[in-house]
Amino acid sequence: MEIKNLSLDLETKSSVDIGKSGAYKYAESPDFAILLFGVSINHGPITVYDLACGDSVPEEIIAALSDDRVTKWAYNASFERVCLSVWLRRNYPQHFRSYSIPGDPVQNYLDPASWKCTLVWAAYNGLPLGLEKVGAVLGFEEQKLKEGKDLIKYFCCPCKPTKSNGGRTWNLPQHAPEKWELFKKYNERDVQVEMQIQERLKNYPVPDFVWDEYHLDQQINDRGIMIDQDMVREALRIDELSKTDLTVRMQKKTGLDNPNSVIQMKDYLAENGMEVESLGKKDVAAMIKTAPEDLAEVLSLRLQLAKSSVRKYQAMQNAVCADGRCHGMFQFYGANRSGRWAGRLIQLQNLPQNHMDDLEQARDLVKAGDYEMLDMLYDSVPGVLSELIRTAFIPRPGYKFVVSDFSAIEARVLSHLAGETWRAEVFHKGRDIYCESASRMFGVPVEKHGQNSHLRQKGKIAELALGYGGSVGALKAMGALDMGLTEDELQPLVDMWRSSNPHITQYWWAVDAAVKDAIQMRTQTQVGDIIFLMKNGMLFITLPSGRRLAYVKPRIGENRFGGESVTYMGIDAQKKWSRIESYGPKFVENIVQAVSRDILAHAMRTLSYSQIVGHVHDELIIECSPEVSLDAICEQMGRTPPWIPGIELRADGYECRFYQKQ
Repeated sequence: MEIKNLSLDLETKSSVDIGKSGAYKYAESPDFAILLFGVSINHGPITVYDLACGDSVPEEIIAALSDDRVTKWAYNASFERVCLSVWLRRNYPQHFRSYSIPGDPVQNYLDPASWKCTLVWAAYNGLPLGLEKVGAVLGFEEQKLKEGKDLIKYFCCPCKPTKSNGGRTWNLPQHAPEKWELFKKYNERDVQVEMQIQERLKNYPVPDFVWDEYHLDQQINDRGIMIDQDMVREALRIDELSKTDLTVRMQKKTGLDNPNSVIQMKDYLAENGMEVESLGKKDVAAMIKTAPEDLAEVLSLRLQLAKSSVRKYQAMQNAVCADGRCHGMFQFYGANRSGRWAGRLIQLQNLPQNHMDDLEQARDLVKAGDYEMLDMLYDSVPGVLSELIRTAFIPRPGYKFVVSDFSAIEARVLSHLAGETWRAEVFHKGRDIYCESASRMFGVPVEKHGQNSHLRQKGKIAELALGYGGSVGALKAMGALDMGLTEDELQPLVDMWRSSNPHITQYWWAVDAAVKDAIQMRTQTQVGDIIFLMKNGMLFITLPSGRRLAYVKPRIGENRFGGESVTYMGIDAQKKWSRIESYGPKFVENIVQAVSRDILAHAMRTLSYSQIVGHVHDELIIECSPEVSLDAICEQMGRTPPWIPGIELRADGYECRFYQKQ
């Protein structure tokens, strides 16, 4: 029988904590093993091969794993592919084939080009990311077995040796035969549910170009990014010294046994004439500005102690693999409202920025482990460690980083879609959008370092907060009051921005009307290049790229103000599947972020010949030889995709020998 496709699910064991360290480090552990290998060939019956009890996987299936003519399906397929890469290399090296060019760090893994992931398929159609939740939402008769978590904990993780279990460190099939039989059913059921998803979603396919993006994403995860392990180790050691030092200094100043205690600190401040409700970071930072000098010093020490950035260094140490690189840091379609990537493990998307002038000097001191000099030269050692987190990512020896990013990508996309032509002109001429926005709002020329420069900040905060229907609350959330704006200035700022951008304001409500008409009339509507279609209980928004956003079971309801609103089923802020309320400007935000994501994906494909090691919303990090031209990379990244002609794009970049934000 010719094998055309396999549906797979593995049950595995490893002493590495996959939650902290990721699948790549989990699979390379010396004690990693595949326990159960569940598989269906060409959508036929499911077979579970019990490898833990001596079964062997047939040769033709093993050969198919690296055959690019055979499509391999799994839910969260990257796990199966990474595990099988290690398993083949160890046990069947004759059947292991990698990809790319010699020297590329992807060489340890199977080519992802013949792999497809049902998690991606579900996410593309607006469904949850967990297999159990997808099965529940789609109403499968055969659901993922709920006992799975307990069985995984029992067989897949090390156990604590005790007298009663004979001092063993692993539970084996013979220790609980009934549980093992249930575990085999669990493995079989997962393959079954995965195949049911394929069947249920066959009329809602993922376009081939999105699968191409997924394969490129897998390549980037396979490649990983190198960690300066010496620096990470010293940063963690220095953090411990700093914490001890700060705690001792606080104890001396306050006389408290545990100055980290919220209750003790509140009592101390109250005894010194300062009643406080909260000791959150923002509250403490605000209190320092008005507190007496001695209390301000105590609060400043507390703020330094509260710096949690060191967790990122710990995450690096947890996830770094034997090749010195962190792999698996990006979740394709992690944000299924827009299809953007989500960060995993170290979370590259939310690293602290660096603003230090002497970044390299501070980094050298940390790497040398010179705590005394750091403490002498800088006001806050935790602050220095925070700013240096990015710099722990380094290119491999003999290479450099090129970091290239889009300038104001969301503002450009929003302006283009809404037809706000004055903004397109600003971008075309390379002028500062914050200055130009402020100039239009206040009716006077605004220059960054010249006349009316004080108004630029107001233009900037308006641009960042108000593009998606935000009002006074959005300005406050963006920190308008902290920047010195008064409460009375906020509503006029909103009004001025909206009157300066009439086409964007009109676009919000045109989208709002198009969404409602599509839902109520079960028809297709269109605003500019964006198409809205209601089909089989789903609202689809087709983007210029051809990719679609999906909203499950939309309906028209009443919002808390008594007005009309759209609701749909999705993952809410609490990670629960529930009904979510939306309206025109919010849909516009989804659309703009989704189109921006597609532009980044287009740039990634344009630059796929180069070795991309990381990306963040509007930025690519490329590991390349010293001869590679920065200008050439920026030019290629800034090319306009054929599906959105006329948009003004620009990519800027810089070279560095460690990752940083310039």
